[in-house]
Amino acid sequence: MVLGPKQLLALVKKIKLVENLSKRELTNPEGAGFDLRLGEVYKISGKSFLGEFERKTADVKLLKQYKKGKKVSITIKPNEFFLVKTMESLNLPKNIAANIIPRSTTYRSGIFIRGGNVHPGYQGGLIFGLKNEGPVPVIIEMGARIVHIQFHEVKGGGSMYRGQWQGGRVTAKKKETQV
Repeated sequence: MVLGPKQLLALVKKIKLVENLSKRELTNPEGAGFDLRLGEVYKISGKSFLGEFERKTADVKLLKQYKKGKKVSITIKPNEFFLVKTMESLNLPKNIAANIIPRSTTYRSGIFIRGGNVHPGYQGGLIFGLKNEGPVPVIIEMGARIVHIQFHEVKGGGSMYRGQWQGGRVTAKKKETQV
């Protein structure tokens, strides 16, 4: 079952389900979830390794970051790929999971979001992929709403997220054993 805005806003107050929501989302959310904003943009480089038991993600460089009261934007050229992080962070309890989906204005502009499921128990900012698959450069202001997050009740038991990405880190600085 998808949780609606009234229940979500109560959970924001009670357990800080989502922190740093915009005034718009706190007063008049649209649909069945919240729109989340672009907070940081990272360029990846180097090499990655995804093994059966170990992994090493690519190196990252912070390119742009939201600054309150300042207009900061990034131009994303066709075929460019970045990791992005939301301004908001989550505190999911054991009985709630979430899914990140793109807003329609992103793909109408040629921007595709590579998001997915967020497990119960995850805490921290959200990191996902963003790629310009369109034929024209796209300028995005930091703080722009770029994804929608929907929350789902987990029934019949669930396990808490125990992965190494807890807290919203963007990359692994060295090879590490998977949990």
